Amino acid sequence: MTTAARVREVIALLKRKGTKRNRDGLARYGIVATKVIGVSVGELKQIGKQIGRDHDLALALWKTGWYDARMLVPFIDDPAKVTPAQMERWAKDFDNWAVCDALCFHLFDRTPHTWQKINDWSRRREEFVKRAAFALIAGVALHDKKAPDAPFLRALKLIEREAPDDRNFVKKGVSWGLRVLGRRNRALNKAAVEVSRRLVASPKPAAAWIGRDAFRELTSPMVQRRLR
Repeated sequence: MTTAARVREVIALLKRKGTKRNRDGLARYGIVATKVIGVSVGELKQIGKQIGRDHDLALALWKTGWYDARMLVPFIDDPAKVTPAQMERWAKDFDNWAVCDALCFHLFDRTPHTWQKINDWSRRREEFVKRAAFALIAGVALHDKKAPDAPFLRALKLIEREAPDDRNFVKKGVSWGLRVLGRRNRALNKAAVEVSRRLVASPKPAAAWIGRDAFRELTSPMVQRRLR
C-alpha cells in the first residue's frame, strides 16, 4: 500500500473514532484547532501501537493539517529518523499547546537534537516554539535516566533568563520545565530551589509566579522524601 493510501486509511479510522463530545471538549482546555476530528489521546495511543513506527507515514499525516493526525504522529514517528529540519518545520506549525507538548514529550525529547533545540527555541519569539524548549526540558528530565547533571544545570540558566516572559503558555512551560528538572535528583533539586528563590524575589510578575509555583512543589515533603 502506498503512503498516500495509508494516510487515507488512517484518516478514515480517525473519523470513525472521533466524537462531537471530544471536539467540543478541546475548548475547555484552551486548545485551538481548525481541523478537528475529535479522537481522545487514549485512542490515539492505541492506534499508534497498532500502526507501529513509520516515519514516512508520520510525515504524510502531519501534512494533512488535521489536529488528530498531528497528535498521532508522536506515537508512530521514529526518533532516530527525525531531523533538525523536520523539527523546525513542525515547530513552525504549532498552533496550540497540546500538539506542541505531545511532540516534545513523546518524540522530540528522544532525538539526538534535543539540547540544541532547547537552546535555539528558548530564544524564539513564537509563543509555542518557545514553550517547546521548556516542554523538551521536562521531557528529557523525566525520560533520559542516564543523562548527566551538567546540561540540566545549563538549562536552569535558560529558565531563569526566560522566566519574565508573561505569555500564558510560555510561563506555564517554563514552570513545568523547572519543576520536573528539580525532581530529578537531590543535586538538581537544590539548584532548582535556589533558582526558584531568586525568581520569587523578581519584580517581574511572571518570574515571581514561576518561582512560587516551583518552590512550593520542589520543597514539599513528598518531593523531599522521594529524593532522599
